[in-house]
Amino acid sequence: MPVNIPPLSPEHLLPVAGVTLGIAEAGIKKANRKDLLVMVLNEGAKVAGVFTQNRFCAAPVIVAKQHLAQSVRALVVNTGNANAGTGESGIANAQMTCAALAKLLGIAPQQVLPFSTGVIMEPLPVDRIIQGLPAALANGKTNNWFDAAHAIMTTDIVPKAASKQVQIKGKTVTVTGIAKGSGMIRPNMATMLGYVATDAAISQSLLQKLVQHTADRSFNRITVDGDTSTNDAFIVIATGKAGNQEIYNPHTEEYCLLQDAITEVAAELAKMIVRDGEGATKFITVQVEDGKSKDECAKVAYAIAHSPLVKTAFFASDPNLGRILAAIGYAGVDDLDVDAIQLYLDDVLVAEKGGRAANYREEDGQRVMNQAEITIRVVLNRGTATTTVWTCDFSYDYVKINASYRS
Repeated sequence: MPVNIPPLSPEHLLPVAGVTLGIAEAGIKKANRKDLLVMVLNEGAKVAGVFTQNRFCAAPVIVAKQHLAQSVRALVVNTGNANAGTGESGIANAQMTCAALAKLLGIAPQQVLPFSTGVIMEPLPVDRIIQGLPAALANGKTNNWFDAAHAIMTTDIVPKAASKQVQIKGKTVTVTGIAKGSGMIRPNMATMLGYVATDAAISQSLLQKLVQHTADRSFNRITVDGDTSTNDAFIVIATGKAGNQEIYNPHTEEYCLLQDAITEVAAELAKMIVRDGEGATKFITVQVEDGKSKDECAKVAYAIAHSPLVKTAFFASDPNLGRILAAIGYAGVDDLDVDAIQLYLDDVLVAEKGGRAANYREEDGQRVMNQAEITIRVVLNRGTATTTVWTCDFSYDYVKINASYRS
């Protein structure tokens, strides 16, 4: 079961003026499930995004990156099929989906961004998607974020959505987002699928700067299994309907307030992905402090967070913490002084001066390992940089879920 995710209620999710969301049951992989989402944007809305750097990126990623240069008016998302590893036919099917939705909306196909998630290397059932588009549009509502979060799920157990409001120069600005992801989670530049919308007015160039800043502090700091998906995409939409003056200068209080609000929502969504990691029973924060650079800290943090030996030890609540030292040692920091490092498990000093801390007792480590939420702190003592990564344990269920994923 997901680790400490409170139940999501529709009333917790705030509508964003200028965005309508409609869902449908298109039968893409299974009957009688929400598997198609259409988001329609007001004219003048600005859209920015970051995408997977997996070289086998999916057809919808290729098409969406091309269309992002246009004035985007709609997004279409299907689950159940990734349309990845599908060659030229996959590109054609993604373009066909865009053209079909564009015709219904009276816009150009290049104004539609397509997204897919699900099984890789299977032909996209594009006819089912096209047949489901009218129902999705008919279902369109501004307060449909709850159902939208359900419509993009794959192996997720729970939907992931969050909202926040902030005051900017006397105007109430709303931020609402949804995300999906549970396995194949190690984003490289984006997330599995994530969409955050705000009614703030902000320039296009600054919105692109904001989306990268946000991804680097949220979705680019999580891992479940170390696998970067072919379909990762993180999109931020700004409709400009809040009535604030357009933000075009990053060195202002207005920009900082908006940036913090969007980053906070994205970080909440990212943590939900980890808490709902396939088979997860523990939510683990890996914090690496006092490094020479953030990149160095990230190397160490991800070495720990990716290690199957570390993750299985946490599942078993076994304080076999030498595995963490081994991961630090192979992280790729060539001039690392292991004698200077301190390792903590929550408030328990586990290792220092190259080995077990003099006052460490295994029962203290066991106490922390029994918790559902745990923080690993690594103090490198060689600089001032800090990086945090969120991950989960590996359980028996992770293997079961992925062994039967296509059935």
